[in-house]
Amino acid sequence: MTVFWAGRAWLDGRVADDVRVRCDEAGRVAAVEAGVGSEDGDRRLPGVVYPGGVNAHSHAFHRLLRGRTHDGGGSFWTWRELMYREAARLTPESYQRIATAVYAEMVAAGWTSVAEFHYVHHQPDGTRYAEPHAMELALARAARAAGIRLTLLDTCYLSSGFGAPLTERQARFGDGSAEAWLERLAALRTRVAQEYPPGEVSVGAALHSVRAVPVQALDVAAAGIAAFGAAMPLHVHLSEQPAENEACLAETGFTPTELLAEHGLLGPRLSAVHATHLTRTDIELLGAASATIVMCPSTEADLGDGIGPAHALRAAGATIALGSDQHVLLDPLVEARMLEQGERLASGRRGRFSPAELVAAMTIGGAASTGLEVGEIRVGAFCDLIAIDPDSLRTAGSEDAQLVMSATSADVLEVVVGGVTRVANGVHAVLGPLSGVARTLASVAR
Repeated sequence: MTVFWAGRAWLDGRVADDVRVRCDEAGRVAAVEAGVGSEDGDRRLPGVVYPGGVNAHSHAFHRLLRGRTHDGGGSFWTWRELMYREAARLTPESYQRIATAVYAEMVAAGWTSVAEFHYVHHQPDGTRYAEPHAMELALARAARAAGIRLTLLDTCYLSSGFGAPLTERQARFGDGSAEAWLERLAALRTRVAQEYPPGEVSVGAALHSVRAVPVQALDVAAAGIAAFGAAMPLHVHLSEQPAENEACLAETGFTPTELLAEHGLLGPRLSAVHATHLTRTDIELLGAASATIVMCPSTEADLGDGIGPAHALRAAGATIALGSDQHVLLDPLVEARMLEQGERLASGRRGRFSPAELVAAMTIGGAASTGLEVGEIRVGAFCDLIAIDPDSLRTAGSEDAQLVMSATSADVLEVVVGGVTRVANGVHAVLGPLSGVARTLASVAR
């Protein structure tokens, strides 16, 4: 058993003094005490200790686009053309290398869990690899090497738009039918369960978007997902662009949210990603369903998507989580801060989300999205911790409970995942100095 001690730590929505956390051999918190001194043998953590961040939406290979898509302005759709180019050159070997570096960057920044929205399943021409789960297992190996907890969201992607087949560039994303996707998903779940401990790598489901899953396939997908049990998470890109809403209305007579409701896909297991352009009815439906909404503020700003109605969604009953999506930046603290800043810009008012509510979005919101026992320092949860420097140039003078409003990933001093220190003082426990991770990212982006 490992015992950590922190002079200050985030417990139950506030900062407590002199906290001891006992971590068992399975990497879970066995006991938490506040107001106690350290003992010989305790592992002393620096700064102010918070639960690890839970990144509820990632496309690992999109990291290759950082700082490379801005010439000439462009739009979401021109950005997508560059994304297709990068997707076309991925192999299981290169994807593992890229994802290992990206996940290591995440861990160093303070993300200790990630939900990977994965749709690059097959060879570029759409045929299966000899190992049918080659791309998925590459991501699992990458997560293990980086020391991050992975929820692999295997994605159903069947059409390029309402009534349109996949394009040549999208061929490797598809399985041909919802039935074939469900069959492969079931086999992947079995394979991962055989090779990885519970909570280290788990498999969930995703529908890419309502435009990428034909209406007639939604019922098949819904029935198949339900058969996996209520604990299995389901994610979907939802109403990211006005054009998606317009096309959905024209084709079906429903908004994307209403279409999901018609096919029984709204509920507590659902995480709607972006949810930027919603009607009042959409907001009420998602709230009544107790769905989780995964906001990705840095990506939504980068792509010009708009500012989603996070405050209204929370008021309606939805849970708010955060994701880094295309990894414009990998920083849970800045991502959380941008959620509040977006609300301030849209509403002209401050305090739409309190610091404690931003910490919750960064941690327990993602736990709701992934179904993992993470995001809190409590008995039974995985022992995932980040230590934040309260005395840096950015944070000096800040209240410990408001570090989410001033700190950045540069202030993350140490990261613990499953009771094991993964990164400390700029050095990854397995991969070495983070400068080496940066060199990997630079080389594969060329």
